[in-house]
Amino acid sequence: MPRVTEIRIDKSEHTLDLVANGEVVRSYRVALGPGGPGPKRYEGDRRTPVGTYRVAGRIKGLFHQFLVVSYPNDEDRRRFAELRRRGEVPPGRGVGHSIGIHGVGGGALRAGVHKDTDWTLGCIALDDDEIDEVARRTPDGAKIVITD
Repeated sequence: MPRVTEIRIDKSEHTLDLVANGEVVRSYRVALGPGGPGPKRYEGDRRTPVGTYRVAGRIKGLFHQFLVVSYPNDEDRRRFAELRRRGEVPPGRGVGHSIGIHGVGGGALRAGVHKDTDWTLGCIALDDDEIDEVARRTPDGAKIVITD
């Protein structure tokens, strides 16, 4: 099994692709945040971000398993500052944080069924067995590219 060097997420297609040596080696259907297309604007907008990030760590037990996405990046911070300057950020909201690629983790959401709607707060959700595979094959530091 080749080592994954990049994770590609296409929001409009609801797909997550694992890429090794420039080639897609596995694809999954995912649930996202219901905030719609475009980049994340601020904390609480329920949008999955758009941009280039890295796997910044992992938390076992959070939604079964949680790969930390290095959101916000410099571009996200600049966008947020401009939105705030224009008065387009609700009071008390920050740029956002704690975005991840994760499973469902034993709650009421069942494997596969949870992907019928976008329910996360901006994260990318897989079935528990799928996040186990993604986590096993993807090292910390791997590139994550999220597009609309």
